[in-house]
Amino acid sequence: MRKKIVAGNWKMNLNKAEALDLAKALNDADFDMAKVDVLLFSPSVYFDALSGLNLNRAKLGAQNFYPAEKGAFTGEIALRHLTDLKIQNVLVGHSERRILFGENHDFLRQKVNAALQSGMRVFFCCGEPENVRDADAQNDYVEKQLRDSLLHLSADQLNHIVIAYEPVWAIGTGKTASNEQANTMHGFIRDLIRTTHGDSSAEAMQILYGGSCNPTNAQGLFEASDIDGGLIGGASLNVSDFSSIIAAAR
Repeated sequence: MRKKIVAGNWKMNLNKAEALDLAKALNDADFDMAKVDVLLFSPSVYFDALSGLNLNRAKLGAQNFYPAEKGAFTGEIALRHLTDLKIQNVLVGHSERRILFGENHDFLRQKVNAALQSGMRVFFCCGEPENVRDADAQNDYVEKQLRDSLLHLSADQLNHIVIAYEPVWAIGTGKTASNEQANTMHGFIRDLIRTTHGDSSAEAMQILYGGSCNPTNAQGLFEASDIDGGLIGGASLNVSDFSSIIAAAR
């Protein structure tokens, strides 16, 4: 049975005091770590402070990095910076990085490769915009994202990947994919992996839902057969909401 994951993506939110207060509250929350992994994708400027809390109920993750080992890349974060801070989880391919910062399939493939070489666990995001969903072309769209940037990996390398399906049309819009829509896409992704890497890889792959998951819809989503948790945006900024979502994943 695949273990559930609930990961909070704080994006460019929270000040230092708010970040520490939220992390402390989650560290004191009552949830069974044997049943759910909790991650916090914090702004990188707070890693040192959060690490100083000696968190034992949530792991830290990085929202972004640059795939070069070092060099003249002003403002970027290297993987060795993250490993120095004991960060072992990274996001790759989030829709905001694709849309706002122009990260294409080839660049994301480089990021995946570099992260795995550095011993990271990669949370790889994929998902379609509204016009693609309206044209009923979401399967082809997501398959290309995965084939071009992820499915070149070996089965052993896939063991270090978590996939997050984020329908772009349901992020920050007030819209949410129905449980059936979400689970159907998760099932499609799992079947694609079955085709490329076999049954074992497909059944082991944890696939998260990342489209406006909240305390109201989390339980229904997490009970679906192919949904293994959530990549949570806005609801992860509130300890009550985030704790309710974690509880739904037990």
